[in-house]
Amino acid sequence: MTVQIHDGDRWQTVCALSDLQPGRGVAVLLPEAGQVALFRDSSGRLYAVDNLDPFSGAPVLSRGLLGSRGDRPTLISPMYKQVYDLTDGRCLDEDTAPDGAPAVLRRWPVRALDAEAAA
Repeated sequence: MTVQIHDGDRWQTVCALSDLQPGRGVAVLLPEAGQVALFRDSSGRLYAVDNLDPFSGAPVLSRGLLGSRGDRPTLISPMYKQVYDLTDGRCLDEDTAPDGAPAVLRRWPVRALDAEAAA
């Protein structure tokens, strides 16, 4: 199985599904889009969001922790510990980042495919 992220124009193969450890993130570089934080949770579901932390400006979200609030899957930033809802990208702790922009992570479409289907 391979993992693909849609960069806005096409699906990009980024790694093998077996390369992703449940609960741990990896940073992926999409040529036209920049860094994406890619996660696989313990149930096998995949998530892809921008790797840039809106509060610190550092590309560190791939080092964040997966969790949940109620039935919502979440990502906890390793910098200042803001929690993001992985279903819509919004920060559950603060509405705006320090620069006044909405505290929302861009989400990227992600999928796992059989190797034959990805070729």
